Amino acid sequence: MSEVENSYKESLKEKIIFCLADRKGLELEKAMDIYYNSRLARLIESSAYGIKYLDFRVLTDELEKEI
Repeated sequence: MSEVENSYKESLKEKIIFCLADRKGLELEKAMDIYYNSRLARLIESSAYGIKYLDFRVLTDELEKEI
């Protein structure tokens, strides 16, 4: 995986976590815990189905369905 792709994934994760925390009124630590223990995190990490190219708000919607 290239450095650019790695950087993009990290930015995407950060945006999802901040968005989830904001939407649910969660502390960042709790939002991180939810994200990193989710199916979505595994899909993004494996680059399955090109999921990492979706908008972070759409991905946060999907994450909210898991919790």
